[in-house]
Amino acid sequence: MTVFEELKRRGLIAQMTDETEIAELIDAGKATFYIGFDPTADSLHVGHFMALCLMKRLQMAGNKPIILIGGGTAMIGDPSGKTDMRKMMTKETIQHNVDCFKKQMSRFIDFSEDKAIIVNNADWLLNLNYIDVLREVGAHFSVNRMLTHECYKQRMERGLTFLEFNYMIMQSYDFYKLFQDYGCNMQFGGDDQWANMLGGTELIRRKLGKDAYAMTITLLLNSEGKKMGKTEKGAVWLDAEKTTPYEFYQYWRNVSDQDVIKCLKLLTFVPIEQIEEMERTLEGQQLNQAKELLAYSLTELVHGKDAAEQAQISAKDVFSGGGSSENMPTTVIPVTDLQDGCMGILTLMVRAGLSASNGEARRLVQQGGVSVNNEKVTDPKTMIPLQGETILKKGKKVFHKIVVE
Repeated sequence: MTVFEELKRRGLIAQMTDETEIAELIDAGKATFYIGFDPTADSLHVGHFMALCLMKRLQMAGNKPIILIGGGTAMIGDPSGKTDMRKMMTKETIQHNVDCFKKQMSRFIDFSEDKAIIVNNADWLLNLNYIDVLREVGAHFSVNRMLTHECYKQRMERGLTFLEFNYMIMQSYDFYKLFQDYGCNMQFGGDDQWANMLGGTELIRRKLGKDAYAMTITLLLNSEGKKMGKTEKGAVWLDAEKTTPYEFYQYWRNVSDQDVIKCLKLLTFVPIEQIEEMERTLEGQQLNQAKELLAYSLTELVHGKDAAEQAQISAKDVFSGGGSSENMPTTVIPVTDLQDGCMGILTLMVRAGLSASNGEARRLVQQGGVSVNNEKVTDPKTMIPLQGETILKKGKKVFHKIVVE
């Protein structure tokens, strides 16, 4: 089985410009490809996972990755998939985020012996002359055609700024620049980037008369069609300071039954034959084993073997009633926030990040989905005494420790 055939078999590929050429380049290890990352936070998150895994998979096959950090485009903001304009960031914030990205990416990508490189488009975008861009780049883009793309359509009703309108041109220029300076012949990205990527291949063709290729990868959606990687507390980060290895493990251990095989195919390096065999016999205890394999594999990939093993041991211990709370997600509450040593169950649920609002917490409590120290709480008005460690349980699988300071 070739590398390209495995990508298709795993369901990774969404759209591509030329299947035959892309397959030949990838399988021969002759693709110099790039994937862009806008540094809008100081950590990568689960939404970046697909791109990182694809990059690692292709590098293992001899292809050369170029990680493009969007230090320049981040100052504009990509309108793709957005209903509101992205908050503007300072140069200092962007640079800090870029530094954090580089450190995290080294866990996935081998940068030794020029096997991969990181570049920042701020190095060329910030020095561009406006008139030159209009003449040399802007002349190759049709406004009418740009406005037909979905990434602009969904923003038109709310108001699309001229700043955001230029994002496609800047991303296309990135591909053109990387093609010229680094021999980059291919771009990969999320399926919501298709229009921007086509802009790059077209600019290269018009300016240089040469072919470059683009391929989008499947978006990481759950069985309900929503993007994965979000919890009540927010994004699931790859930074252990933001999302602990235990929390990271638990997120994947708790994916829905309908999503576990898909996640194994898209995100792990478990042999596809093994996954397909599991898919044919998936039920009961085998389903739990598949979820544990998914959680362990991804935690090991992001945080290392030791952290993955500890997270797995802790999760099994807590779930079986063993009582270990050492690695359990924890919220520290100042004693001054308590009322006679107590806190209302709804407030406690929100403070712990187990509910987004009092209303959601109330529904969970009334439906019997909340326990405190193994005692079910069904009255939303219940005041919980907080002393030492208190263990909250949401549903059957989500545990959280409360410590009073």
